[in-house]
Amino acid sequence: MGKLNELSITVGKDNKAEIIFDGLYPNFLEVEYSKPSEYVGKYWDAYIRHTERNNNLNGKIFEYILATLCIRENIVPIYMSAKVAFVPNVIYDLMFYTQARGPICFSAKTSLRERYKQADLEAIALKYVHRKALSYLITLEANEARSVKAKIKTGDIIGLDDVIVATSDEFDTLIRELKSYEYSEPPTVKVIESNQIINREKIKKIS
Repeated sequence: MGKLNELSITVGKDNKAEIIFDGLYPNFLEVEYSKPSEYVGKYWDAYIRHTERNNNLNGKIFEYILATLCIRENIVPIYMSAKVAFVPNVIYDLMFYTQARGPICFSAKTSLRERYKQADLEAIALKYVHRKALSYLITLEANEARSVKAKIKTGDIIGLDDVIVATSDEFDTLIRELKSYEYSEPPTVKVIESNQIINREKIKKIS
């Protein structure tokens, strides 16, 4: 069993993306880097030299790079392919829970095209339930990121807090900011709470 599988970054056996990721470096915990963007760049450069690539593999490898970086930076626990209570039909790529802001979400997209719209809708859905939540679109395409940033500034995009290129200085700043939060497991949700509960037992007692 590989490290990613042991950590629950991947699920199941014979995951092609996991096999490729494991082949890039012997151990992600020992990869040397001076800043987070360098770690991402090192791994992505090693991956794009790989002969077998497609959009699905690209996305998976990018998620694994981000997840392993967060482990290295001690931003844990990490929730991958996460569902959030009262946010139906959305699966978030990487999610963290903080005392101060509630959920913080990474939507990982190697390239954007029109997919930023989906990330924005998912961010809006999250903020309906968790008003203080933060949603970041993390990408590798600098030109596309600039275009989406402009849409955030003009208010055409209202859910995403920012779109950030994972190999840029801006990403290093984001990781530094995220490290200042206190992370924990999310609280168990009680759907209904009340001090005045009328149940069958109480009704029996008076009848």
